[in-house]
Amino acid sequence: MEHLPVMLAEVLQQLVIKNDGIYMDGTFGRGGHSKEILDRLGETGRLLAFDRDADAVNSDFAQIMCKDKRFQLKHSCFSGLESLAEAEGLLGNVDGILLDLGVSSPQLDNPERGFSFLRDGALDMRMDAHSGVSAAEWLATVDESLLIKVLFDYGEERFARRIARAVIEKRAETPIETTRQLAKLIEDAVPVKEKHKHPATRSFQAIRIEINKELDELKDVLQQAAKVLKPGGRLVVISFHSLEDRIVKRFIRNESGAKFNPGKLPIKEADIEQGLLKKIGKALKASPQEVSQNPRSRSAVLRVAERVSLADPLSLGA
Repeated sequence: MEHLPVMLAEVLQQLVIKNDGIYMDGTFGRGGHSKEILDRLGETGRLLAFDRDADAVNSDFAQIMCKDKRFQLKHSCFSGLESLAEAEGLLGNVDGILLDLGVSSPQLDNPERGFSFLRDGALDMRMDAHSGVSAAEWLATVDESLLIKVLFDYGEERFARRIARAVIEKRAETPIETTRQLAKLIEDAVPVKEKHKHPATRSFQAIRIEINKELDELKDVLQQAAKVLKPGGRLVVISFHSLEDRIVKRFIRNESGAKFNPGKLPIKEADIEQGLLKKIGKALKASPQEVSQNPRSRSAVLRVAERVSLADPLSLGA
């Protein structure tokens, strides 16, 4: 099946790609977005992509793309954005940054990566399979109270306590090492089933987020993006669940305009800290046509912000 980059037309439009522009793609994945960005750049344009997953960086398609002198691909997580830009002399000079959040299609499609409860495989869930602890290792030692918190906070799972108790009891008998084991355990523990949703959906999401520290990585990269972009540069973020989207929405809101409203306090306007970004338009959703062709796009939400100009009255020091 052909890989379909999510909201491709919207991404390309919102990045406002310039012929000689410099762009960064923080989630190379199968390279769908990166290829289309690169195709729109001229000879002096540049694209620096990176991905936390070594499999994505070492894929055959990635190696083909790397033959293009305008393109570079690095192995890095989101929090490496600023250091990557600095190492390449791009700090404050980037015209656009794309972040396509969440788990990628290749990760879901490979049973041995352990992301999907629909395929049996090793219970791993690491986006970088060469670092950190696997989901199986984490579940073998996690405290019950922390597991409840993770399931509730990151999965918004209302049966978090039941599931956590089932995990603790099961691991006392035998290690939980496969996706099928965990999915069945959750299915048995949940008393009420949602229509059209597997009972393990929320728990798998929650454990994956915790294992990869995804929300912490997202908060880090958003802060760094504001420094990496040049004035007028665009930040384009695609989220796939409410926790991610809430962080992106709040960040853009907090970085747009004055960060502190003094009200009637006697304070000079020049002393009010201003945000580095401004919100561009409303949140975008995938079209009905795209959703019918690519069901993964159904939950996608795209938000855009632009780095303010130093001459803009909303910029720092204005």
